[in-house]
Amino acid sequence: MASSMEAQKKRPRPEVYADPLVVPALGEHRQTFILLHGRGSHATKFGPPLLASAIPGFGSLPAAFPHAKFVFPNASRRRAACFNRSLIHQWFDHASLQTPSVREELQIPGLRETSLFLHGLLRREIALVGAENVVLGGLSQGCAAALIAMLLWHGDPIAAVFGMCGYLPFGKHLEAITRRSCEEGSNNGADLDDPFAHEDKAQPSPAEDAIRYLCDELDLPKPMRSMAFQKIPVFLGHGAEDEKVPMGLSREASSCLEALGVNARRKEYNNLGHWYSEAMLADVVRFLRELRDWHEFGP
Repeated sequence: MASSMEAQKKRPRPEVYADPLVVPALGEHRQTFILLHGRGSHATKFGPPLLASAIPGFGSLPAAFPHAKFVFPNASRRRAACFNRSLIHQWFDHASLQTPSVREELQIPGLRETSLFLHGLLRREIALVGAENVVLGGLSQGCAAALIAMLLWHGDPIAAVFGMCGYLPFGKHLEAITRRSCEEGSNNGADLDDPFAHEDKAQPSPAEDAIRYLCDELDLPKPMRSMAFQKIPVFLGHGAEDEKVPMGLSREASSCLEALGVNARRKEYNNLGHWYSEAMLADVVRFLRELRDWHEFGP
């Protein structure tokens, strides 16, 4: 009996994601926004205040995008290493928000499970409105989870991803692998004396090398050379006075995404801490309204 109980303790517990908060579109449903809360929060705490936030020139997110349904998923409850292993809502665990590279292995189970969960949500909404009409975004750790889910996405490119006051887990490793692969590729040019130098060997690109590393770390299947994330525009906003996620982490995330071939735009906001602002939300709206392929946003 004791050995049976011990085996049960060691067996991984399947993570439970409560039903998301879904706010219907004001008009005909043509777009879907999937927006992730930060660590320690939940959908009903994050979603309604965000949708009610005034945005100069646009009213609010629902007013700016009246055909958008807003989906606010709930992170599962996980043991938090930095809070004495207390159970809190978080997309993945980590030892330090200020220095995510410390004990990075803590992030792996949650990032793997959360990415699979978010991919399921993406597929469901894509079936309703098409990939070109789905936006993924998040605040703080929700931004981090959204970026990883984007990099691991194998389907058609979605409309866009935006993040507020977030970072990119494993970003330093991904950028180092990408840049090292670029250097090795340029140093290993075709040898004029090698009769096989011009054979098409379909070598993986530097970005593919980096994503394969990420898949290995998270124990997920490797992508089939789709690199859909390279066709997904990204906007990252960050408060210059952010006391929880240092602004440097946002800069690192942007640098890594650009190295991976992502069209990433980033903006810093003075006198703003670890939250969003009217100005940031207005820039998010402008960024999304520039998209060419999704349905019109007006009535």
